[in-house]
Amino acid sequence: MPCSWLILVFAVLPSVASVAQAAIVEHTFRVSTPSLPRVCQPGNVTVTAVNGRVPGPEIEAREGDTLVVHVINDSPYNVTVHWHGVFQRGTPWADGPAMVTQCPIRLGHRYTYRFAVAGQEGTLWWHAHSSFMRSTVHGALVIRPRRGAGAGAGRYPFRTPDEEKTVLLGEWWNGDTVVLENQAFSTGKTMRNADAYTINGMPGDLYGCPEMTNNRIAKFEVSRDKTYLLRIINAALNTAFFFKVAGHTFTVVAADASYTEPYETDVIVIAPGQTVDALMAADASPGCYYMAISSYQSANPSLPFNGNTSTAVVEYLDAAPAPTSYPSSSPLFPTLPEPNDTFTAHQFYTSLTALVRLSRLAVPLAVDTRMFVTIGLGFSICQLTQTQCMSNQTVVVATMNNVSFTLPTTVSMLEAQYRDTPDGVYTRDFPDQPPVVFDYTSTSLPRALSSTGSPSTTKVKTLRYNATVEMVLQNTALIGRESHPMHLHGFNFFVLAQGFGNYDGGDAAGEEKFNLVNPQERNTIAVPTGGWAVIRFVADNPGMWAMHCHIDAHLRIGLGMVFEVESGPTPETALPPPPPHFPQC
Repeated sequence: MPCSWLILVFAVLPSVASVAQAAIVEHTFRVSTPSLPRVCQPGNVTVTAVNGRVPGPEIEAREGDTLVVHVINDSPYNVTVHWHGVFQRGTPWADGPAMVTQCPIRLGHRYTYRFAVAGQEGTLWWHAHSSFMRSTVHGALVIRPRRGAGAGAGRYPFRTPDEEKTVLLGEWWNGDTVVLENQAFSTGKTMRNADAYTINGMPGDLYGCPEMTNNRIAKFEVSRDKTYLLRIINAALNTAFFFKVAGHTFTVVAADASYTEPYETDVIVIAPGQTVDALMAADASPGCYYMAISSYQSANPSLPFNGNTSTAVVEYLDAAPAPTSYPSSSPLFPTLPEPNDTFTAHQFYTSLTALVRLSRLAVPLAVDTRMFVTIGLGFSICQLTQTQCMSNQTVVVATMNNVSFTLPTTVSMLEAQYRDTPDGVYTRDFPDQPPVVFDYTSTSLPRALSSTGSPSTTKVKTLRYNATVEMVLQNTALIGRESHPMHLHGFNFFVLAQGFGNYDGGDAAGEEKFNLVNPQERNTIAVPTGGWAVIRFVADNPGMWAMHCHIDAHLRIGLGMVFEVESGPTPETALPPPPPHFPQC
């Protein structure tokens, strides 16, 4: 073979699968704790995984299909599964975040998720939404166009690729992430950095331990002059990535399962929770090329972080035979950006615009609810649940409008909404504005401003059905600037504008700079480091919908909130009752 590594070959998926229109797609997820190889260390580590592997099974469906997923919990932990980016219209109980829409599936129990993937096409994914199990409990969810009669049915709105390949990016710890997370939180400290980054579950060959049998590398086989659709997913807990393939360029055609105008680039930037669909032409000289990811560090680069580069290999099937000894057959390596290259990240994020089609919803022009929400980190004292934290110890907390979010413990928020019994579960007073106006992005602020001034609470913002919401997400620099990937459950949103510094466009002149014609549509936005973003969505989906930072280290310490969307005027727009056998706390 032209390249010699311990490799795993990924099956090629056809661009149009033989799936009947509006089919039922059924899977069984058995959550257990297999023993898998460590990276650059002898022995194995016990992790939580689905069907014994990381990543877990890929789900393939067509728009309009119904998914039925039986989750059997044989692990020692309570677990839920979130279907990241799925709207869950009419099925809010299936969204999955623990204690927001459901109580977890307890160990030794099972639960079946049933929902339709209607009105959506593209690359989404699924993952655990309880504790840090997302690090190993995740997989791809691919939704292809609905098959049907007529011109264009079942086709993409771009050149049909010859083949498709899923590229799932992640992080790996040589340890049980649930245990590591609980230890860090209990002591009021930050969980240590990942031991490796991974591509389709494998770290590649640049970790300085080639003698280790677990030093695996993913391999993607291509043929010259064919075009490949790369479905790229960032499943990492805490890290945004730069993504490149040496000797190749990309045409981005979708982000977060929303089509974009074709965008040519040689680097893709992808934050935790985001997906990017990109066409890659196999037009290089036949041979072997590295696919590589490295960390984008939007925070202070002097802080400790994993500076490793993880690799996969793109190998041309029609390459001439090459020497089999390593490293004489090493692939060509791409030049990656510096870890703190915010310019490249911002250029990528702001260059994407929507592909305008007749079926696409127009941007709503009239706004019913305006919110200005600060997001960032601050200081507080130890919480009661941080049992190993010194009483006078200062700990880092995360807040939105100075509210540090915590989950209820006895009843899910959706059940409390449905039964109209919020008392003791949540309050309806999440603020529309920050309590104190200050220079949000200054790095020389008085320490007093960085205190939350209040304990963790469970606050929601209540929205009437069909209200149009505009939200300014303003990063703060109280204890450091950082890009926060903010994910909204239950909806896509339009990204109207984004920039650096303090947002000052809250008037007619500022709004003239909004893109109201073809703004990108996403479910997760990386708010610029030391900057802001303006998003807009229509609250036409009754239920409880979390909005939170997809850096799990920040979610655990409070960077989240929940929208409570009221029922509409008809039975079809009312919050439905919970399904049978719904998990109970």
